[in-house]
Amino acid sequence: MPPTRPPAALKRRAKSVLAELEAAYPDARTELAYRNPFELLIATVLSAQATDKSVNAATPALFAAYPDAEALAAAPIEHVEALIKTIGLYRNKARNLVALSGLLLERHGGEVPNDFAAVVALPGAGRKTANVVLSNAYGLAAIAVDTHVGRLSRRLGLSKETNPDKVEVDLQQLFPPGRWVFLHHALILHGRRVCLARKPICSSCTLSGLCPRIGVEASA
Repeated sequence: MPPTRPPAALKRRAKSVLAELEAAYPDARTELAYRNPFELLIATVLSAQATDKSVNAATPALFAAYPDAEALAAAPIEHVEALIKTIGLYRNKARNLVALSGLLLERHGGEVPNDFAAVVALPGAGRKTANVVLSNAYGLAAIAVDTHVGRLSRRLGLSKETNPDKVEVDLQQLFPPGRWVFLHHALILHGRRVCLARKPICSSCTLSGLCPRIGVEASA
């Protein structure tokens, strides 16, 4: 069944939300440091349940030692673990990085594929990872729903869903594809800087006039 068309009033509010975000974060983009699609893929896998700051601190040494899929596929897992041990879940992530590098060699000639299903099929790379990589590395229209995007979508009344995949569909119905990439980056920045998980700074929020939950410290 196709998604239900959103009400006109909600579409208007979404348009206003987008305008405020464009004014507040005109240059919004990923804060992960990378130089090519391979590095972005690795950094995004590492960023699951970890901060971009911690990932950016670890990846220079990782990429210096293993600059491409061929090198990382042959890496001793223990050495990869040592290089990323400051990042949460580093043992599982080290195994995934080596395994996904092997699959990149086996299936894609060592290159990161410009294909959603192919990226999702890689170890440690879920839907959010695929959307981050495809939107940032290849310029495809995609919305990556992380905890910030999900939280703000619910607080702003743009979605009632808790499942990230369903939040993604709701946002796709409300915003033009050409602004999807900007949207998720801007929502992430706003979630990190203003609309915090436990104590949102509503007094300095440029979206306060559009927020149905202004002043409520929601845990959503």
